[in-house]
Amino acid sequence: MSRLALIDLGTNTFHLLIVEVDENGQAQTLFKTKTPVKLGEGGISKGEITPAARERGLKTLTEFKQIMDQHQVQTVKATATSALRNASNGPEVVQAIKDQTGIAVEVINGAREAELIFKGVQQALEIGPKPALVMDIGGGSIEFIIGSDRGILWKKSFEIGAQRLLDKFYPDQDQPIAPDQVKALRNYLQDHLQKLTAAVLQHQPEILIGSSGTFDTLVDMDLAAQNLTRDSNNTPEMEISLATFQRQYKELLQKNRAERLAIPGMLEMRVDMIVVACVAVDWVVEKYNLEKMRVSAYALKEGMLAELLQA
Repeated sequence: MSRLALIDLGTNTFHLLIVEVDENGQAQTLFKTKTPVKLGEGGISKGEITPAARERGLKTLTEFKQIMDQHQVQTVKATATSALRNASNGPEVVQAIKDQTGIAVEVINGAREAELIFKGVQQALEIGPKPALVMDIGGGSIEFIIGSDRGILWKKSFEIGAQRLLDKFYPDQDQPIAPDQVKALRNYLQDHLQKLTAAVLQHQPEILIGSSGTFDTLVDMDLAAQNLTRDSNNTPEMEISLATFQRQYKELLQKNRAERLAIPGMLEMRVDMIVVACVAVDWVVEKYNLEKMRVSAYALKEGMLAELLQA
Protein backbone atom coordinates (compact mmCIF):
# COMPACT_ATOMS: atom_id res chain seq x y z
CA MET A 1 0.00 0.00 0.00
CA SER A 2 1.23 3.48 -0.79
CA ARG A 3 -0.32 6.88 -0.21
CA LEU A 4 -0.19 9.64 -2.80
CA ALA A 5 -1.19 13.29 -2.63
CA LEU A 6 -2.01 15.28 -5.76
CA ILE A 7 -2.13 19.05 -5.55
CA ASP A 8 -3.42 21.30 -8.31
CA LEU A 9 -2.48 24.96 -7.72
CA GLY A 10 -5.01 26.64 -9.95
CA THR A 11 -5.34 30.38 -10.54
CA ASN A 12 -8.58 30.48 -8.55
CA THR A 13 -8.69 27.26 -6.54
CA PHE A 14 -6.13 24.93 -4.92
CA HIS A 15 -7.17 21.26 -4.92
CA LEU A 16 -5.84 18.43 -2.76
CA LEU A 17 -6.55 14.75 -3.41
CA ILE A 18 -5.12 12.00 -1.20
CA VAL A 19 -5.41 8.38 -2.36
CA GLU A 20 -4.24 5.00 -1.17
CA VAL A 21 -2.97 2.69 -3.91
CA ASP A 22 -3.07 -1.08 -3.34
CA GLU A 23 -0.70 -3.67 -4.81
CA ASN A 24 -3.00 -4.08 -7.86
CA GLY A 25 -2.68 -0.39 -8.67
CA GLN A 26 -6.25 0.41 -7.56
CA ALA A 27 -6.66 3.83 -5.95
CA GLN A 28 -9.08 4.61 -3.13
CA THR A 29 -9.78 8.25 -2.22
CA LEU A 30 -8.98 9.01 1.42
CA PHE A 31 -9.40 12.78 1.39
CA LYS A 32 -10.38 15.51 -1.03
CA THR A 33 -10.71 19.27 -0.61
CA LYS A 34 -10.57 22.55 -2.50
CA THR A 35 -9.80 26.05 -1.24
CA PRO A 36 -10.56 29.35 -3.03
CA VAL A 37 -7.07 30.89 -2.89
CA LYS A 38 -7.63 33.37 -5.76
CA LEU A 39 -3.93 33.35 -6.58
CA GLY A 40 -4.56 35.48 -9.68
CA GLU A 41 -6.68 38.13 -7.97
CA GLY A 42 -5.31 41.65 -8.26
CA GLY A 43 -2.20 40.65 -10.19
CA ILE A 44 -2.92 38.28 -13.06
CA SER A 45 -3.56 41.03 -15.59
CA LYS A 46 -0.23 42.63 -14.60
CA GLY A 47 1.66 39.33 -14.79
CA GLU A 48 2.41 39.02 -11.09
CA ILE A 49 1.30 37.29 -7.90
CA THR A 50 0.39 39.97 -5.33
CA PRO A 51 1.81 39.72 -1.77
CA ALA A 52 -1.71 39.03 -0.41
CA ALA A 53 -2.31 36.23 -2.93
CA ARG A 54 1.10 34.74 -2.18
CA GLU A 55 0.26 34.69 1.56
CA ARG A 56 -3.11 33.01 0.91
CA GLY A 57 -1.33 30.40 -1.23
CA LEU A 58 1.32 29.68 1.41
CA LYS A 59 -1.28 29.48 4.19
CA THR A 60 -3.38 26.98 2.20
CA LEU A 61 -0.38 24.81 1.30
CA THR A 62 0.77 24.80 4.95
CA GLU A 63 -2.70 23.46 5.84
CA PHE A 64 -2.47 20.89 3.00
CA LYS A 65 0.92 19.79 4.37
CA GLN A 66 -0.59 19.16 7.82
CA ILE A 67 -3.42 17.11 6.29
CA MET A 68 -0.90 15.08 4.22
CA ASP A 69 1.18 14.42 7.35
CA GLN A 70 -1.94 13.24 9.21
CA HIS A 71 -2.66 10.81 6.36
CA GLN A 72 1.00 9.65 6.27
CA VAL A 73 1.40 10.50 2.59
CA GLN A 74 4.58 9.12 1.02
CA THR A 75 4.53 10.77 -2.42
CA VAL A 76 3.40 14.29 -3.32
CA LYS A 77 2.83 15.54 -6.85
CA ALA A 78 2.04 19.24 -7.13
CA THR A 79 1.47 21.18 -10.34
CA ALA A 80 0.79 24.86 -10.96
CA THR A 81 -0.84 26.39 -14.01
CA SER A 82 -1.61 29.76 -15.59
CA ALA A 83 -1.14 32.25 -12.72
CA LEU A 84 2.29 30.94 -11.73
CA ARG A 85 3.49 30.16 -15.25
CA ASN A 86 2.88 33.74 -16.40
CA ALA A 87 3.88 35.66 -13.28
CA SER A 88 7.20 37.48 -13.32
CA ASN A 89 7.63 36.49 -9.67
CA GLY A 90 6.37 32.93 -10.22
CA PRO A 91 9.77 31.24 -9.63
CA GLU A 92 10.18 33.18 -6.39
CA VAL A 93 6.72 32.03 -5.15
CA VAL A 94 7.53 28.41 -6.07
CA GLN A 95 10.77 28.69 -4.08
CA ALA A 96 8.91 30.18 -1.07
CA ILE A 97 6.48 27.23 -1.18
CA LYS A 98 9.43 24.78 -1.17
CA ASP A 99 11.16 26.63 1.69
CA GLN A 100 8.05 26.93 3.88
CA THR A 101 6.22 23.65 3.23
CA GLY A 102 8.72 21.32 1.59
CA ILE A 103 6.30 20.90 -1.36
CA ALA A 104 8.08 20.93 -4.73
CA VAL A 105 5.78 22.50 -7.31
CA GLU A 106 6.10 21.79 -11.03
CA VAL A 107 4.87 24.67 -13.18
CA ILE A 108 3.40 23.10 -16.33
CA ASN A 109 2.79 24.64 -19.74
CA GLY A 110 -0.63 24.94 -21.35
CA ALA A 111 -0.24 21.94 -23.66
CA ARG A 112 0.65 19.69 -20.73
CA GLU A 113 -2.27 21.10 -18.73
CA ALA A 114 -4.67 20.28 -21.59
CA GLU A 115 -3.27 16.75 -21.84
CA LEU A 116 -3.73 16.07 -18.11
CA ILE A 117 -7.27 17.50 -18.15
CA PHE A 118 -8.19 15.15 -21.01
CA LYS A 119 -6.75 12.17 -19.10
CA GLY A 120 -8.86 13.18 -16.10
CA VAL A 121 -12.01 13.45 -18.21
CA GLN A 122 -11.31 9.99 -19.67
CA GLN A 123 -11.40 8.58 -16.12
CA ALA A 124 -14.82 10.16 -15.52
CA LEU A 125 -16.72 9.22 -18.64
CA GLU A 126 -16.77 7.33 -21.93
CA ILE A 127 -16.13 9.96 -24.57
CA GLY A 128 -17.26 7.69 -27.39
CA PRO A 129 -16.01 7.17 -30.96
CA LYS A 130 -17.08 10.61 -32.24
CA PRO A 131 -14.98 13.72 -31.48
CA ALA A 132 -16.12 15.81 -28.52
CA LEU A 133 -14.96 19.26 -27.44
CA VAL A 134 -13.64 19.39 -23.87
CA MET A 135 -13.62 22.84 -22.23
CA ASP A 136 -11.92 23.52 -18.90
CA ILE A 137 -12.38 27.06 -17.60
CA GLY A 138 -9.70 28.08 -15.13
CA GLY A 139 -9.06 31.44 -13.55
CA GLY A 140 -6.04 32.08 -15.76
CA SER A 141 -6.52 29.97 -18.85
CA ILE A 142 -9.16 28.00 -20.72
CA GLU A 143 -8.12 24.64 -22.16
CA PHE A 144 -9.88 23.24 -25.21
CA ILE A 145 -9.26 19.65 -26.28
CA ILE A 146 -10.93 17.86 -29.18
CA GLY A 147 -10.76 14.13 -28.63
CA SER A 148 -12.55 10.79 -28.79
CA ASP A 149 -12.10 7.49 -26.96
CA ARG A 150 -9.08 6.98 -29.21
CA GLY A 151 -7.31 9.98 -27.68
CA ILE A 152 -6.53 13.63 -28.33
CA LEU A 153 -7.02 14.96 -31.86
CA TRP A 154 -6.20 18.60 -31.05
CA LYS A 155 -5.46 20.63 -27.92
CA LYS A 156 -4.67 24.20 -26.97
CA SER A 157 -4.54 26.35 -23.87
CA PHE A 158 -5.65 29.98 -24.24
CA GLU A 159 -4.64 32.55 -21.61
CA ILE A 160 -8.17 33.94 -21.36
CA GLY A 161 -9.34 32.47 -18.03
CA ALA A 162 -12.21 33.77 -15.94
CA GLN A 163 -10.13 36.03 -13.66
CA ARG A 164 -8.58 37.70 -16.73
CA LEU A 165 -12.01 38.12 -18.37
CA LEU A 166 -13.41 39.51 -15.12
CA ASP A 167 -10.63 42.12 -14.88
CA LYS A 168 -11.05 43.09 -18.52
CA PHE A 169 -14.81 43.06 -19.12
CA TYR A 170 -16.66 42.99 -15.79
CA PRO A 171 -14.74 44.94 -13.13
CA ASP A 172 -17.80 45.97 -11.06
CA GLN A 173 -19.36 42.63 -10.11
CA ASP A 174 -21.83 44.21 -7.67
CA GLN A 175 -23.94 45.26 -10.67
CA PRO A 176 -25.44 42.90 -13.27
CA ILE A 177 -23.17 42.56 -16.32
CA ALA A 178 -24.21 45.11 -18.98
CA PRO A 179 -25.23 44.03 -22.52
CA ASP A 180 -22.32 46.01 -24.02
CA GLN A 181 -19.88 44.20 -21.70
CA VAL A 182 -21.27 40.85 -22.88
CA LYS A 183 -20.95 41.99 -26.50
CA ALA A 184 -17.35 43.13 -26.01
CA LEU A 185 -16.48 39.81 -24.34
CA ARG A 186 -18.06 37.79 -27.18
CA ASN A 187 -16.11 39.83 -29.75
CA TYR A 188 -12.93 39.18 -27.77
CA LEU A 189 -13.59 35.42 -27.84
CA GLN A 190 -14.26 35.58 -31.58
CA ASP A 191 -10.84 37.21 -32.07
CA HIS A 192 -8.85 35.09 -29.62
CA LEU A 193 -10.29 31.66 -30.43
CA GLN A 194 -9.65 31.59 -34.17
CA LYS A 195 -7.37 28.54 -33.83
CA LEU A 196 -10.13 26.71 -31.98
CA THR A 197 -12.63 27.66 -34.69
CA ALA A 198 -10.34 26.18 -37.36
CA ALA A 199 -9.90 22.96 -35.33
CA VAL A 200 -13.67 22.61 -34.78
CA LEU A 201 -14.21 23.04 -38.52
CA GLN A 202 -11.70 20.26 -39.15
CA HIS A 203 -12.86 17.73 -36.52
CA GLN A 204 -16.59 18.56 -36.25
CA PRO A 205 -17.33 17.80 -32.59
CA GLU A 206 -21.05 17.70 -31.72
CA ILE A 207 -20.85 17.51 -27.91
CA LEU A 208 -19.37 19.82 -25.29
CA ILE A 209 -17.77 18.19 -22.24
CA GLY A 210 -17.24 20.72 -19.47
CA SER A 211 -14.76 20.13 -16.68
CA SER A 212 -14.04 22.68 -13.92
CA GLY A 213 -15.74 24.59 -11.15
CA THR A 214 -18.09 26.55 -13.41
CA PHE A 215 -19.68 23.40 -14.80
CA ASP A 216 -19.80 21.79 -11.32
CA THR A 217 -21.64 24.83 -10.01
CA LEU A 218 -24.13 24.81 -12.91
CA VAL A 219 -24.91 21.16 -12.06
CA ASP A 220 -25.31 22.01 -8.36
CA MET A 221 -27.65 24.92 -9.22
CA ASP A 222 -29.74 22.63 -11.43
CA LEU A 223 -29.96 19.96 -8.71
CA ALA A 224 -30.83 22.55 -6.04
CA ALA A 225 -33.61 23.91 -8.27
CA GLN A 226 -35.10 20.38 -8.25
CA ASN A 227 -34.50 19.95 -4.49
CA LEU A 228 -31.90 17.29 -5.20
CA THR A 229 -28.27 16.93 -4.13
CA ARG A 230 -25.40 15.22 -5.83
CA ASP A 231 -25.47 11.51 -4.99
CA SER A 232 -23.25 10.26 -2.21
CA ASN A 233 -21.26 8.06 -4.63
CA ASN A 234 -20.03 11.31 -6.16
CA THR A 235 -20.63 10.15 -9.72
CA PRO A 236 -17.83 11.48 -11.92
CA GLU A 237 -20.14 12.15 -14.87
CA MET A 238 -23.05 14.56 -14.83
CA GLU A 239 -25.27 15.99 -17.50
CA ILE A 240 -26.98 19.31 -17.95
CA SER A 241 -29.40 20.03 -20.77
CA LEU A 242 -28.67 22.97 -23.04
CA ALA A 243 -32.16 24.33 -22.27
CA THR A 244 -31.29 24.31 -18.54
CA PHE A 245 -27.97 26.01 -19.22
CA GLN A 246 -29.65 28.73 -21.31
CA ARG A 247 -32.14 29.38 -18.51
CA GLN A 248 -29.34 29.60 -15.90
CA TYR A 249 -27.27 31.84 -18.16
CA LYS A 250 -30.14 34.28 -18.68
CA GLU A 251 -30.73 34.40 -14.92
CA LEU A 252 -27.04 35.02 -14.15
CA LEU A 253 -26.86 37.91 -16.64
CA GLN A 254 -29.76 39.72 -14.95
CA LYS A 255 -28.62 39.43 -11.33
CA ASN A 256 -26.22 41.49 -9.26
CA ARG A 257 -23.69 39.86 -6.93
CA ALA A 258 -26.00 39.62 -3.89
CA GLU A 259 -28.78 38.09 -5.99
CA ARG A 260 -26.41 35.57 -7.60
CA LEU A 261 -25.12 34.57 -4.18
CA ALA A 262 -28.70 33.82 -3.12
CA ILE A 263 -29.18 31.25 -5.92
CA PRO A 264 -29.40 27.77 -4.35
CA GLY A 265 -26.30 25.75 -5.26
CA MET A 266 -24.11 28.83 -5.81
CA LEU A 267 -20.71 29.00 -4.08
CA GLU A 268 -19.19 32.31 -3.04
CA MET A 269 -15.90 31.34 -4.71
CA ARG A 270 -17.73 31.13 -8.08
CA VAL A 271 -20.22 33.96 -7.78
CA ASP A 272 -18.32 36.45 -9.98
CA MET A 273 -16.33 34.28 -12.37
CA ILE A 274 -19.38 32.19 -13.28
CA VAL A 275 -20.85 35.17 -15.17
CA VAL A 276 -17.97 35.63 -17.61
CA ALA A 277 -17.39 31.86 -17.75
CA CYS A 278 -21.00 31.33 -18.83
CA VAL A 279 -20.67 33.99 -21.53
CA ALA A 280 -17.77 31.91 -22.86
CA VAL A 281 -19.74 28.62 -22.63
CA ASP A 282 -22.74 30.19 -24.38
CA TRP A 283 -20.50 31.58 -27.13
CA VAL A 284 -18.85 28.17 -27.70
CA VAL A 285 -22.17 26.26 -27.79
CA GLU A 286 -23.73 28.74 -30.20
CA LYS A 287 -20.69 29.32 -32.42
CA TYR A 288 -19.97 25.62 -32.93
CA ASN A 289 -23.60 24.38 -32.99
CA LEU A 290 -22.98 21.91 -30.18
CA GLU A 291 -25.96 19.68 -29.50
CA LYS A 292 -25.37 18.41 -25.99
CA MET A 293 -23.49 19.22 -22.79
CA ARG A 294 -21.89 16.62 -20.53
CA VAL A 295 -19.99 17.43 -17.34
CA SER A 296 -16.91 15.69 -15.95
CA ALA A 297 -16.25 16.00 -12.21
CA TYR A 298 -12.66 14.97 -12.95
CA ALA A 299 -9.96 17.19 -14.40
CA LEU A 300 -6.26 17.86 -13.97
CA LYS A 301 -5.52 16.15 -10.64
CA GLU A 302 -7.36 12.96 -11.71
CA GLY A 303 -5.33 13.06 -14.94
CA MET A 304 -2.13 13.27 -12.86
CA LEU A 305 -3.32 10.30 -10.79
CA ALA A 306 -4.14 8.23 -13.89
CA GLU A 307 -0.69 8.93 -15.27
CA LEU A 308 1.03 7.99 -11.99
CA LEU A 309 -0.94 4.74 -11.76
CA GLN A 310 -0.06 3.81 -15.36
CA ALA A 311 3.61 4.49 -14.57
